[in-house]
Amino acid sequence: MKKSKLSGIISVIAIVGIAALAFWFATLPPSPLPPEPKWVKVRPLPEQQSEQPSGAGDEKAQPEAQVAATIAPPEIIVPKGHKPEIAIVIDDMGLNLAGSRRAIELPAYVTLSFMPYAERLKDQTEAARDNGHELLLHMPMEPIGHDDPGPGALFTSLPPAEVQARLEKALASFSDFDGINNHMGSKFTADEAGMEIVVDELKKRRLFFLDSRTSAKTVGYAVARTHNLPAINRDVFLDDDMSPAAIKMQLDETERIARHKGYAVAIGHPHDQTLQALEAWLPDAEERGFALVPLHDLVRGEGQ
Repeated sequence: MKKSKLSGIISVIAIVGIAALAFWFATLPPSPLPPEPKWVKVRPLPEQQSEQPSGAGDEKAQPEAQVAATIAPPEIIVPKGHKPEIAIVIDDMGLNLAGSRRAIELPAYVTLSFMPYAERLKDQTEAARDNGHELLLHMPMEPIGHDDPGPGALFTSLPPAEVQARLEKALASFSDFDGINNHMGSKFTADEAGMEIVVDELKKRRLFFLDSRTSAKTVGYAVARTHNLPAINRDVFLDDDMSPAAIKMQLDETERIARHKGYAVAIGHPHDQTLQALEAWLPDAEERGFALVPLHDLVRGEGQ
C-alpha cells in the first residue's frame, strides 16, 4: 500500500514538472531563423543581336537560345595567371574612307575586316597592314529580307558554280588576310550547301572563318568545324544602337563574357561613335586586366 502511494506521488510530481517545462518553453521569445544563403544568379549570355552594316538597313537577327541562369557565384573566374582575352573586329572597312582611316589608327591588335568592293582597296589594306593590323575579308552574303549586301554577294538561289566564282573573285580582291567573316548573310549562312562551298575554299587557302552570327539558324561555324577548318563565333555587336550609352553597355557586356568564359569576340563598325568609344575604352580595358588580342589568337584556341 505504501509502495502504491509512493508511485502515485512520483507520477504527480512528473506531470507537474512536465507542465511547468511546457509553460516555460511557451513563454520564451521565438528564435530567429538562420539567414538565407546569398546566392547570385548568373545573367544569361546575351541574346542574338542584329548586324548593322554601313549604308544599309538593319538586318534583324532571330534571338538565339539563352544560356539558362543558374544559382552560382556571379561569374566564372578564369584560371589564375590567365588574363581574359578580348578580340575587337571592325567590319565594313573601306566604304567610309574617313572612318576607315581612323580605324586604321587604332592599336594594332584590333582586327580590320574589309569589303571586297571598297574604294582604293589596295591602298587602304596596305596602310592597315603597315600599322600592324590583322586583316579579314568581309564577304557579302544574302540576308533575310530586302537589304542589299552589295555587289558580288553570295545568294542561295545561285548555282554552285556561280557561288564559287563570286567567292574566288572576292578572295582575289586584296591580299594577305587571315580569314573571312560574313557581311549580312542571315539567309546564306543558314544554308548548309552554300556554306560547304565557302568552307571548302577557305580550307584550301588555309584561311579561318569568323561567323558573325547574324542569324540564330547559322550553320557556318558548325560546317567549318565539321571540316576541321579553324573557326570562331562572334559574341557581341557593339553598335546596333549607336548611342554612346548603348555602346558603353555593349563594351561592358564584352568584358562580362570574357570574364565568364575566358575570351570574347566583339564586332563594331567604323562609325564615329564606335571609334570614339573604343579609343577611350581600349587603354582602360588593358589597365583592368584584360588582354587585347588579334582575332587569330582566339581562333587557334577555339579551333584546336
